[in-house]
Amino acid sequence: MEERFERLQMLYSRQGIEKLKNAKIAVFGVGGVGGYVVEALARSAVGRIDIFDNDTVAPSNLNRQIIAVTETIGMKKTDAAALRVKSIAPDCDVRGFDLFYAPDNADSVDLSQYDYVVDAVDFVPAKIELAVRCEKLGVPHISAMGAGNKLFPQLLEVADIYKTSVCPLARVMRRELKKRGVKKLLCVYSKEEPVKTAPKDGEKLCPGSNAFVPPTAGLIIASQVVNFITKGI
Repeated sequence: MEERFERLQMLYSRQGIEKLKNAKIAVFGVGGVGGYVVEALARSAVGRIDIFDNDTVAPSNLNRQIIAVTETIGMKKTDAAALRVKSIAPDCDVRGFDLFYAPDNADSVDLSQYDYVVDAVDFVPAKIELAVRCEKLGVPHISAMGAGNKLFPQLLEVADIYKTSVCPLARVMRRELKKRGVKKLLCVYSKEEPVKTAPKDGEKLCPGSNAFVPPTAGLIIASQVVNFITKGI
């Protein structure tokens, strides 16, 4: 056994490590939440990680995104994430796709090939499309709800979308998924009331963020993926 997986095997067994090495995971969005999902999967012996994002690393990402350092500013996020994965797990088959996933290009991605799909995007039509398609295909799937404008990571929870409350994004997803007949969706969300923020003059309104809540959401999601792959829970 490789030395780097000794501590992991204590928890998940040799068979569990083999399952992780053979797993194919798709991560949509590699920002504040998704970057930490990818990080944890790379450190957890996952054999293949496909990353979907079309954004580039910006200075405003430095406060919360693990792929954002001064050397990666201006780099495609998929490239920055793949570079980091390779520095952690050289044998991981990590592939970056420069794609803004949306209903009009969803057919270009074969979700059926994956053992688990992670939704860490903030584009609601994409979140809905992933939920609908994954349920139809029977592909395990987890979705990140709003992590912006939140202060307390300890208020994050894992629940079915129809059992969520407080989170404005989860409210929208409940309504839209119910219309489409989606019966369930595992998600990570917060019961914390969002902090109200206001844009500066001439700037668009963007959610505030910190180095605590989005990363914690990402690590919770990664734990769900790893536990499902190894233990079916």
